[in-house]
Amino acid sequence: MKPYKMITKFALPVLAIIAIAGCTKLNENLGSTLTNGQVSSALGASGTGLLLSAAYADLGGPLTGQDQLFSLMENSTDESLVPTRGGDWDDNGVWRVVHNHTWNADHGQVTGVFNALNKINFDATNVLGFNPTAGQAAEAKFIRALALYYLLDLYGQFPIRNPGDNLLLAPVVKSGADGAAFLISELNAALPNLPASNGSDLANPNACRVLLMKCYLQQGTWTNRAAPTFAAADMAQVIALGNAIISSGKYSYAANYFDNFNATNDASPEGIFRYVNTSGVGANNSGITARWNMTLHYNSYTPANPNAGWNGFSTIGDFYASFNTTAKATAYGPTDTLYDGRLGGRNYQNSKTISGINPGFLVGQQFNEKGVAEVDRKGAPLAFVPAIASDMKEQGTNLEVTGIRVIKYVPDYPQYQGNAGNDLMIFRYADVVLMVAEAKLRTGDAAGALTMVNQLRAARNAAPMAGPLLLVDPVAPSTSSATGGNVDGPNSLLAERGRELYWESVRRTDLQRFGVFLKPWQYKPTDDPKNLLFPIPNSSLAANPNLKQNPGY
Repeated sequence: MKPYKMITKFALPVLAIIAIAGCTKLNENLGSTLTNGQVSSALGASGTGLLLSAAYADLGGPLTGQDQLFSLMENSTDESLVPTRGGDWDDNGVWRVVHNHTWNADHGQVTGVFNALNKINFDATNVLGFNPTAGQAAEAKFIRALALYYLLDLYGQFPIRNPGDNLLLAPVVKSGADGAAFLISELNAALPNLPASNGSDLANPNACRVLLMKCYLQQGTWTNRAAPTFAAADMAQVIALGNAIISSGKYSYAANYFDNFNATNDASPEGIFRYVNTSGVGANNSGITARWNMTLHYNSYTPANPNAGWNGFSTIGDFYASFNTTAKATAYGPTDTLYDGRLGGRNYQNSKTISGINPGFLVGQQFNEKGVAEVDRKGAPLAFVPAIASDMKEQGTNLEVTGIRVIKYVPDYPQYQGNAGNDLMIFRYADVVLMVAEAKLRTGDAAGALTMVNQLRAARNAAPMAGPLLLVDPVAPSTSSATGGNVDGPNSLLAERGRELYWESVRRTDLQRFGVFLKPWQYKPTDDPKNLLFPIPNSSLAANPNLKQNPGY
């Protein structure tokens, strides 16, 4: 995507609606109320379209913010954590408790995500009440289903109100199997009416198929979190939907893995559904740029020192090591990147000469665009190290450099203070392939699953897996500091999903579906079954009596 392209596509829809209504005579009398029909007539088709644009715009906050969906989906897993470094990133411990699963019902991120997703729920439902076209209604249902999918996955329940419901009554709440059935029904109803001409920046038929695949794959987990089940009929649906996408001929693997995340990724052959980055000026404070600012050091980009990054998010050594499927020890250095192209660490589209930052995992001494070794704020070498204090509170001399950093989205330099071109990838072709492979493996076609996985690995410059392909590797990685930490064992489909989809807000969902979310891993030695669900925020319980607090909170 070129900078500023489509920046106004979803901009200011509510103000535009007010302007339209303000130019229309509504004949409202004192003490009267306007019906949906009256307002719909006043707004017309363009007004309903603006309501739909508002629903699309809602996706930006919860999906791009580092303290929103990303945090709950990634920091709660083995893929990411935010250590406290001196006085930085402490925030009363909110980041650390997400990683070690000690949150409560008043946690700011737990509350914020619940509220943000329900705003999408509300605004998408609002579209349905104002005489939308069949296509508009289908798009609104898809957007709403996406928000409800995340609510059901994270919190185990969601409130739902349809047009015409009595507004004096609290919204009904759906959970478990009932919630899954509702989502599947809504998506199947929307699918035939989604415009085939819609690109990956809008709700489209294949995006709907991907979300349906996720619902069928996750349905048995939502019904029984402690012991997920996988009905053959559900797996057959996953395979059929995925094969329809694969056989369409519309998608293929990108020439380079990081083409999916660069400033022109609107042209990626893997993009099925993406959020167009529309963050405003000062993009170092909002939007997609958070994806690199949140992990880079303050001095990582020389022209912006000492404000090049926020020096926060990291990954753990065990997850990094999962990319190495050989018997040779991981070196935590440049040679590791030869194991798997998704580790990055190689010059990409002149990234080395523009900023010195190569996409992928940053470990060891860092260099700027001139090849000069960088230093931290105290003048010590800026060399990222895998080790992090066991309590995630860094106080030593290396407190600014602990933790392997992750650059999934290629920084759009030198477009630093403007609107970065990268769009957020929500659904990608590679995920479709891996979901089909998983459904095949769960229904006995291990050979077919392995073939699909190795085709993907070949595209990522990674050696083929010899097989047999496992769901979860029972052997703990040799570097693990936690007993039974098999979530990072490299020879499994779970590990392959991690290698392909790291930092794409799916890891928590995967760990739960594969039955290992409660396993110990680095910096999370113990767990409690209640943590299979996040708590319903106390403020939401007070507002809707139909919501029920999840067990254990």
